[in-house]
Amino acid sequence: MLRVAVPNKGSLSGAAMQLLTDAGYQLHRNNRELSMLDVAHGVEFFFQRPKDIAVYVGSGALDVGITGRDLLQDSGAAAREILPLGFAKSLFRFAAKPDGPSAVVGLDGLKVATSYPTLVGKYLVGVGVNAHLVKLEGAVENAVALGLADAVADVVETGTSLRNAGLTAFGEPILASEAVLVRTEGSKLSPELETAVEVLVQRLQGVLHAREFVLIDYVCRTDVVDRACELTPGRESPTLSPLAKDGWVAVRSLVERHGIQRLMDELMTIGAEAILVTKLEACRI
Repeated sequence: MLRVAVPNKGSLSGAAMQLLTDAGYQLHRNNRELSMLDVAHGVEFFFQRPKDIAVYVGSGALDVGITGRDLLQDSGAAAREILPLGFAKSLFRFAAKPDGPSAVVGLDGLKVATSYPTLVGKYLVGVGVNAHLVKLEGAVENAVALGLADAVADVVETGTSLRNAGLTAFGEPILASEAVLVRTEGSKLSPELETAVEVLVQRLQGVLHAREFVLIDYVCRTDVVDRACELTPGRESPTLSPLAKDGWVAVRSLVERHGIQRLMDELMTIGAEAILVTKLEACRI
């Protein structure tokens, strides 16, 4: 049975459970269960702290798991990313008071508060900066105001927390993070479990693609069909079907969801009619 770690709380939890549910797995959590079985798919889900998931997976105690890229890289665990999942996106950045350091090189010899000492330490070594890391659990924004540190390094989603603390982000992002699927580094699973991992990845990819693309259907005159196909090229090519009405053709194509309204405007401009957009539940492309 495939053992899958799922975040038990925080911004990763709800989206991870929704993704797995959309992928067809029987997953729900009541009364704070620590685990649950999906017998039909041969999967057991374990609800773990997001910070611990990479450790469980890296040790081989669990086979795969969903966590944040930042948490994975900070864990030091023998786990590797196998699929980005597209949610819980954020940047990991340095920040300080406006009159404090304004470049990463300016952190040399200063104190930096962070909840991710491994990740930050590796980054600073890579850029040749020798700063003193102050490890904190949870929010670090007040560390500068309270005199504990000269700067902080933390996840930035909207930047509101930093601004409220009077801090300004500086330098290039340390890391662009998002939710990721991870598995044990270098582990040898049984053929059955390897197949289960492949099926899991394919299902998750199918849901992610479905969230990215939509089907578009429309009709147009044959004299503008080439231009229409340029606007809606699809993955390989659009499907064209002649209509009973002479000189007209029906077109079906897979297109990106982003910008679909602008695409419909452009199709109407060239004379396309009866434009329909259909959301996808899942797909394999």
